[in-house]
Amino acid sequence: MNARVRPTSARSGVPSYFSLFTSVSTLLCCALPALLVLFGLGASVASMLSFLPWLVTLSRHKLWTFSLSGVLIALSFVNSYWIAPRLQPEECSPDNPDACSQASRLSRILLWVSASIYAVGFFIAFVLGPILARFDKASQP
Repeated sequence: MNARVRPTSARSGVPSYFSLFTSVSTLLCCALPALLVLFGLGASVASMLSFLPWLVTLSRHKLWTFSLSGVLIALSFVNSYWIAPRLQPEECSPDNPDACSQASRLSRILLWVSASIYAVGFFIAFVLGPILARFDKASQP
């Protein structure tokens, strides 16, 4: 029984890192400026946009940014919960069987953190505005 064991590669965590990066970018481009303006910190947003001018480009393409982030997070969920468990017995080393479970746990933590950041950003960028507009219309005589 000399089964060939493939070493665990760093590629297994790449989708989680990409989804974390894209969810943070959605938070920075669209949700954080809107939240700061909501709290009356418009000058902070102006200084942030002058220091990080690429945020304006991301904000102009908010729909594409959120769509790409959502697709990457969904693919990362598919990878973490459907593909990776089926490949795990083949890739784990018999010398250190806990390495795969530790890497999988870290990958899932990163995935859930990025999904949470994405959800907060999505709520602030797309849902909070219409809710506040409806409250504003209701409060006017």
